[in-house]
Amino acid sequence: MKILFLDQSGKLGGAELCLADIAQPFQSTSLVGVFTEGTFPEYLRQVDIPVKVLADQPLQVQKDSGLLAGLNNLNRLIPLVTQVAKLSRHYDLIYANTQKALVVGALASILSRRPLVYHLHDIVSPDHFSPLNRRIITTLANRAALVIANSQASRDAFIQAGGQAERVHVVYNGFSLKTYSNCADAREQLRPGLLAEPTSSTFLVGQFSRLSPWKGQHVLIEALQYCPENVIAVLVGDALFGEQDYVQQLHQQIQTLNLEHRVKFLGFRSDIPQLMATCDLVAHTSIAPEPFGRVIVEAMLCGTPVVAAAAGGAMELIDHGQTGWLTPPGDAKKLAEIIKTCQGEASQSQRMVQKAQTLAQERFNLDATNLKIAQLLQGIANRSVTAKI
Repeated sequence: MKILFLDQSGKLGGAELCLADIAQPFQSTSLVGVFTEGTFPEYLRQVDIPVKVLADQPLQVQKDSGLLAGLNNLNRLIPLVTQVAKLSRHYDLIYANTQKALVVGALASILSRRPLVYHLHDIVSPDHFSPLNRRIITTLANRAALVIANSQASRDAFIQAGGQAERVHVVYNGFSLKTYSNCADAREQLRPGLLAEPTSSTFLVGQFSRLSPWKGQHVLIEALQYCPENVIAVLVGDALFGEQDYVQQLHQQIQTLNLEHRVKFLGFRSDIPQLMATCDLVAHTSIAPEPFGRVIVEAMLCGTPVVAAAAGGAMELIDHGQTGWLTPPGDAKKLAEIIKTCQGEASQSQRMVQKAQTLAQERFNLDATNLKIAQLLQGIANRSVTAKI
């Protein structure tokens, strides 16, 4: 099967990592088209997945943009659609992985008469999208032959926004288990470099995501003031989409609370499994519903306890008190209570970790995920061939 994958981002995020995993089995016959150069196409080249950069400038439309921003980008959109339509005639279907890719892919599919598949990685709700963008997503996705949602929460929000339920199949993100199987020794190797004065009593809490207001790093920082002095936080990730003001707010918050010695910014890192294994707890602190929660599953696979905000896809991943903890989004005091519980009840935490790791290995195996997606895509391709006969 020949697939033209499309992604708007040049930056390597969770949706892009997911796409790379899905594209890997099709690398000999398919192509990933991205709208701008950056760390994502660089990553694809490193893992030998064919990639083509389709534009020299990104489309300047955000999730909260209105009609005017869309009209201002027509001079970039039209040539991009034309290019993708011409390119897609060499492939069996178009696979749009992001919102802007959906717009381009949907229009190109009309011109090239190729079926469209849309992978939904977002909660289509007012928390994340403007009314216009919600309407665009559902209208175009309702033209797709298939919509793959990364969680039940993403599916439900899509349908509530006007998406057609019969087009949607839920397929959880998959993970290569071997990536997380060799990180047990990382604690002794990495921990001294993360802490200014490491001691046996230091309790390390990691937060792994881009630095963004809705990802809630400020909630973890606020929670630290209610925790013992030996609780230290490391923030792994950086601002990706013009959110430097938020980074400055975080630094100001740390200074105001006199927590400079208890918070460390690590920036973007490629050794995520090793860093997670080094932590005593991974905290997921999003203040708006998370579509899936890739970090949550990664922590489980690494054998590290995890606490997550109880909203969106996170609630499908964690059985509270059994495989991890759930806490109200934005509630720093409740988060602090969980941190102290995890710190003080090591034996309970270890039992939860073992159960969570086994569950994650069974539910989120990349081989099983890719098989399910391949079956869905083959069904679309077969129907397309039948329609042409």
